[in-house]
Amino acid sequence: MIIHLQVLASVLRARVAASWRSEDGSAVEKVILTAVFAALAIAVGAIIVAKVTAKAKSINLN
Repeated sequence: MIIHLQVLASVLRARVAASWRSEDGSAVEKVILTAVFAALAIAVGAIIVAKVTAKAKSINLN
């Protein structure tokens, strides 16, 4: 069992090392950019919801 884990760890280390040498554009960069854009979209959505809710509460129904 320990030998299997050591082999798995070695394979993972080799893949990580190869990915750091790659010039194709990193998946980590894409994930970070996607997270930033998602956070911006959530922030804009929250602002819009707050403004619409405030405007709806200010409507006089009497």
